[in-house]
Amino acid sequence: MIATIKPSRLSNTLQAPASKSSMQRACAAALIARGKSIILNPGHSNDDKAALQIIELLGAKVNPLPGQPTEVDSTEVNLSALGSAAAPLVVNCGESGLGIRMFAPIIALSRQPVTIVGTGSLLSRPMHFFDEVLPHLNVTVSSNKGKLPITLSGPLQPRNIEIDGSLSSQFLTGMLMAYSAAGARDVTIKVKDLKSRPYIDLTLRVMESFGLKMPENRNYEAFYFDRSPAMLTSPLTQYTVEGDWSGGAFLLVAGAVAGDIEIAGLDPDSPQADKKILEALRDAGANMEIKDTCIKLSGQELRAFSFDATDCPDLFPPLVALAAYCKGTTDIKGVKRLAHKESDRGLTLRDEFGKMGLSIELEEDTMLIHGGEVLQGATVHSRHDHRIAMACAVAALSAEGATTIEEAEAINKSYPDFYTDLQKSGADITITG
Repeated sequence: MIATIKPSRLSNTLQAPASKSSMQRACAAALIARGKSIILNPGHSNDDKAALQIIELLGAKVNPLPGQPTEVDSTEVNLSALGSAAAPLVVNCGESGLGIRMFAPIIALSRQPVTIVGTGSLLSRPMHFFDEVLPHLNVTVSSNKGKLPITLSGPLQPRNIEIDGSLSSQFLTGMLMAYSAAGARDVTIKVKDLKSRPYIDLTLRVMESFGLKMPENRNYEAFYFDRSPAMLTSPLTQYTVEGDWSGGAFLLVAGAVAGDIEIAGLDPDSPQADKKILEALRDAGANMEIKDTCIKLSGQELRAFSFDATDCPDLFPPLVALAAYCKGTTDIKGVKRLAHKESDRGLTLRDEFGKMGLSIELEEDTMLIHGGEVLQGATVHSRHDHRIAMACAVAALSAEGATTIEEAEAINKSYPDFYTDLQKSGADITITG
């Protein structure tokens, strides 16, 4: 699919998309809860669909209704008896990094071997964590040199362990979910150098919402499960998926660089890490007004800013689109967190935005963006990375001339309505192929 974006001025109110971080965690929690759950405001991105398919394959009864709540019944789920020796189970996580890292420890509760596969960039993303940690928990692991496919057989037995949290907090999310599902008692997960702490806050908030056994958070350095037994079956749970600050960040930046826009459904009190986009917008001098869960942005002259994205690396793409229109040199820390995303985002952002005339330098853990000059419309490529496609589209709104994005369908991974939403706000976007 090809998207062609012409210079546009925006003016409308849009609803933020559902958070796939919140939605996927809700799916895992609904599976573990051993009861009936209703997920309100469910997402429908590719990653969301993959999560629903996974919990259904693992025994939950899922009744998704388009535009309506999704019902999940996990009353009869038995995670220790997945598949059989005669018919081993194969679970496809699609291209979701959170999906594989969160569901793998849960799948490891099975006594029978279960094979986990994926597609696209997930096939090349490192999964050595499972080879290194799970064998200490009574899990047999067979992987492709630390990458997919991976076969696990347990059952996982919660024990005192220490894990490295520097690569991704998603591994810890999976371990917390699995320990809770296993009824962990008097055991501790210690964590070194945990990154993206707000995502663990989101994990814990979702677990509590579904009545799961909760660990004691000891300053993000250790998570202790006490001696109390876990609930065998939870009562009916209703959980509302939050508006997505990751996807909403692109809409907010679009308003800052291309006119007046109002985004509804973003909770400023959310634990989502990417709400820090508000700090960047303020520092850049954006004209912004926040009232409850509605945020108004209007275009005006912007200035360069400094920002640390170490705990919110998914903000790099919208931040680059913002910095492109900020006069001066913007510096963003956290580049080392970008190597193992859907693409090597540091290099991808430099190369694709370079086609539009933006100069970006990468210096160790810092990205320098020399903004303030008019971008030129160009032909760019998503590199099959949803956030690169959205960043280029936002930047194209105030460029000189049309911009063409190849493999533009990459947005389906997280925000399938992105182009449609921009069109609703007045963006001149043509979709072909």
